[in-house]
Amino acid sequence: MRPESLGRVLGTGLRVAGRIAGQRIHAAAQPSISAPGSNPPPNKPAVTPVPRTRVAGKTSANLARGLGGFLKPFGRVGGILWLEVTGVFFFLPVLVFTPTLWRTRASFLHGPDHRTFVASAIVVVLFFYLGVSSFWRARKR
Repeated sequence: MRPESLGRVLGTGLRVAGRIAGQRIHAAAQPSISAPGSNPPPNKPAVTPVPRTRVAGKTSANLARGLGGFLKPFGRVGGILWLEVTGVFFFLPVLVFTPTLWRTRASFLHGPDHRTFVASAIVVVLFFYLGVSSFWRARKR
């Protein structure tokens, strides 16, 4: 079974189970009524049920906000670390192609290695820019 369909099946099953559990909890919390249409006893005021979706929405929003506040410093540090690691990987092609660029420098205009020189120069300049800009962004954070 593919992961997408497995997740969909588990998610649907979880929603159905949650709905059934909510109905059973709601039914257990309701007072038993002796006859249909009878009024509650005079000493007990009628209680309107609290909309559970609104309470659940507020609870999940508060949980998400609290969890987001807790994880915010880790997200910042993780973002800086991601930019620095990406910058290192951008400098690897620069290290690999720079010797080729140096070796073919004599034929940069017209020569047997003109295409090699131009391709190496493009790769070195592009990846050098990407590596420097990645470290620059990490520094600004």
